[in-house]
Amino acid sequence: MTGLQIALASGTLLGLALALLVWRLAPSDPDLVDALDRLSPDHVVSRRSAGLDDAGADAGSAVDRIGLWAMKNLPGGAWAHTPRKDLAILQISEARFYGEKVVWAMLGLIMPPLLAGFFTMIGLPLPFAIPTLGSLALAVLFWFMPNYNATDEAKKARIEFNRALGAYIDMVATGVRDGSSGQQALRSAAEVGDTWVFKRIESELRRARYMTRAPWDSLHGLADELGVPELDDLADIMQQSGQDGAQIYNNLRARAAALRSAMLSAELGKANAASERMYIPASLLGIVFMAILVTPSMLRFAT
Repeated sequence: MTGLQIALASGTLLGLALALLVWRLAPSDPDLVDALDRLSPDHVVSRRSAGLDDAGADAGSAVDRIGLWAMKNLPGGAWAHTPRKDLAILQISEARFYGEKVVWAMLGLIMPPLLAGFFTMIGLPLPFAIPTLGSLALAVLFWFMPNYNATDEAKKARIEFNRALGAYIDMVATGVRDGSSGQQALRSAAEVGDTWVFKRIESELRRARYMTRAPWDSLHGLADELGVPELDDLADIMQQSGQDGAQIYNNLRARAAALRSAMLSAELGKANAASERMYIPASLLGIVFMAILVTPSMLRFAT
């Protein structure tokens, strides 16, 4: 490393240290939207039975403790968009999510210097700018990796939720047909299944009973928390039954059939898309085969 590179590195580190010191000590305006979301009674963490955000720093794993530290010391605007509905359906606390973002960003920071050190050891030193710029780029890229993971996993969880919800609606309809009230049918159907979807609905209905709250109101809140509009439709149907005593058996069966039909159409669309993608390698293989057949004749003609 030359003297110029050492001077540039020293100046960069000193400037970064001063910037971080000023950023930490200077007063900053809080993000109003983030503050109101945290104080809202419908906050994701407040609905969890054992949220880590309200626990001490000694609770949870190291990632959770890193997330708690980051939530206390970093400004709210640094997190960009927090997918709270995705975290809710995945049952991941915000502390763990923020901790994963910090860990991923630190991983992005240290990977390029480690690679640069490895290349230096084998006699292929890299310019100072390459690991420096690579660290910054990877840190920014890895910072958003937990967002992508949460969105992808939440999409799969909502598909699973809708599959179980179709069976749940059918069981509610069966209970209504057998003479149970809407509230009894909702609770009895939720107690049948042992998957996480049924347990989540059962927990919400139990909370509504303890709070002397209508079960469909709790289902409305759960649908909004998880981002599952299909559960909101079920709550609307049951609310209609509770208000005017309407016969809802046919409506429930129709809603379950429509939900299964929509899921079947989505699966058929994925299958068709996969089949269309298979045509591309087959076409390329045909082109290569034709080129093998034609090339000798073209070379013979050219010579």
